[in-house]
Amino acid sequence: MIHNRGEVNPETRDKILKILEELDYRPNILASTLASKKTHRFAVLIPDVPYPDAYWSKPLLGISEAAAELQQYGVTIDVHQFSQNDPSSFDKKAKVILNNKPEGVVLAPFFFRESNEFVAKLNEHKIPFVFIDSNIQDSKKLCFIGQNSFQSGMLAAKLFDLSLPKDATILIIHFGKGLENQNHPKQREKGFYNYFNSKTEESQEKLHTIEISSSDDQNYYSIIDAEIKKIGQVDGIFVTNSQVYRIAEYLILRNIQHVRLIGHDLIRQNAESLKNGTVDFLICQRPEEQGHQAVQTLFDHIILKKPVRTDNYTSIDIVTKENLDYYKEFNQSNYGTN
Repeated sequence: MIHNRGEVNPETRDKILKILEELDYRPNILASTLASKKTHRFAVLIPDVPYPDAYWSKPLLGISEAAAELQQYGVTIDVHQFSQNDPSSFDKKAKVILNNKPEGVVLAPFFFRESNEFVAKLNEHKIPFVFIDSNIQDSKKLCFIGQNSFQSGMLAAKLFDLSLPKDATILIIHFGKGLENQNHPKQREKGFYNYFNSKTEESQEKLHTIEISSSDDQNYYSIIDAEIKKIGQVDGIFVTNSQVYRIAEYLILRNIQHVRLIGHDLIRQNAESLKNGTVDFLICQRPEEQGHQAVQTLFDHIILKKPVRTDNYTSIDIVTKENLDYYKEFNQSNYGTN
């Protein structure tokens, strides 16, 4: 309440009234939403969580927290998960979501072709969608929340460039099937190559990429052995996803030392590899925040009718053995190692 006492500049008064109006706008909508008892149904489509500490458990945690907070406003969230090794599982879950006709969708566009087909259907049915983790340009998305994968790859390349000799040989390893169809690992690889391409053509000749699909899991050591034998000494290894701990295990069992190792994501196994010094750098993001913010963005847009920002890039953190303990989930009291 503003009392008409004394002299107030008309322009200042108008600004104050506008602020008060905006502050009252959200409570009024929330009150009417509570009173209406209407149900708002959102859908989430993300990769499955093959084991408790896997990367996608973290966005799922953020999604679950947002669901609990918004439940009082009639928001229900149906979570659908697909296999990272099977694009057809993505298609099947996408069809289920379309049949359920949600008001909004949170989507990890993991498989590029299948995601584009799903997005076309969402646009056709006028269902707003939010991308998390990776992005597809020109897709008419409501917004994207996540790390810039291309820049992440550029950063990894620069870390190698600063810490290895100029003639160093670097092996890029992608765990997964069909790299050309996997969105963010491919963007990371492109960023990595782009950095060295901007240096000299000779730099690119020292870069080698291999893919290890799920069918190769039992003998991926021999695949890496064969590649290293072919290209000679390897000075650095870059893993484009969260499975860098598997290369750390390989280096220990093969007693290979003095190889710079860089990967992604602060999951428990990777943190342990940082602690024992096998992994040198982890390039990390804030996956819990991405999951939470994605659901909140749908709520803000659909229920509160608020404008949202199209691109919401999260931080690109460099985590090392020296600063690991300052990340709350891996401090000494929770981590349990020296």
